[in-house]
Amino acid sequence: MQLGLIGLGKMGGNMAERLRRDGHEVVGYDRNPASDRNVDSLEALAGALSAPRVVWVMVPSGEPTRATVASLGEVLEAGDIIIDGGNSRYTDDQAHAAELSGKGIRYLDVGVSGGVWGLTEGYALMVGGDADTVAVAQPIFDSLKPAGEGGFVHAGAVGAGHFTKMVHNGIEYGIMQAYGEGYELMKAVDLVADPDAVMASWAEGTVIRSWLLDLLILATKADPGLAQVRPYAQDSGEGRWTIEAAIENAVPLPVITAALFARFASRQTDSAAMKVVAALRNQFGGHAMGQEGSSAPVPVS
Repeated sequence: MQLGLIGLGKMGGNMAERLRRDGHEVVGYDRNPASDRNVDSLEALAGALSAPRVVWVMVPSGEPTRATVASLGEVLEAGDIIIDGGNSRYTDDQAHAAELSGKGIRYLDVGVSGGVWGLTEGYALMVGGDADTVAVAQPIFDSLKPAGEGGFVHAGAVGAGHFTKMVHNGIEYGIMQAYGEGYELMKAVDLVADPDAVMASWAEGTVIRSWLLDLLILATKADPGLAQVRPYAQDSGEGRWTIEAAIENAVPLPVITAALFARFASRQTDSAAMKVVAALRNQFGGHAMGQEGSSAPVPVS
């Protein structure tokens, strides 16, 4: 299948490579002329694709995505499909779909999880949109998802993909915080000789084993005690959106809320727990880490 892909950064570039390995034709565009792009403008991207065109947007959420979708609305035609695979807020998806529908352009939102490991392991995909449009793009989804039955869901109407990814990330906040707090407690007592070894032992046979725990073990092997990690954790915004949605729907989320507030606190205090959270964000997403002694904040990504 043919796909236009806008945004060839950490995830977008790996997604393009995974699709090409599976036999798809990917026409890539990125604003950076040093990127591995095939065309140098959105107009050229549209011209290189056969109708009905499918264009996947993989740029930072917020204004960069909004501007890209608006520009695509000017160069694409009725019947074409825009897929937003970034971390947009679900309400933005609903606004985009409504605006594009007047031009006959179809729209899907896809929450993507997998980070820097997605090229080899596959990406978990949460899709929002109507069933007919999803079916057109299904070959792309099948190639991007992990092998096996899991890793893909048509979550509902437009907005459902990013809503469920938002909830996914909120849960992620809570799990990471729990690992971090347990690690900090073990480091705080003389009784436990090697907290790193304890965490590594939990990778097999325990009820709390997970991929996040595996990544934490990788981080502590590379940096025992996480001595070089600055305990400063940014938030992407999705934790905040999750809590806002909970408030709007009167759903109590004490764990996720506390995990978000702990990230705020990490910007003020030294914490072994937040070293774990910072190290895990780097392991699964390639998010930058500040180093000990650095006063510069890590940019939100």
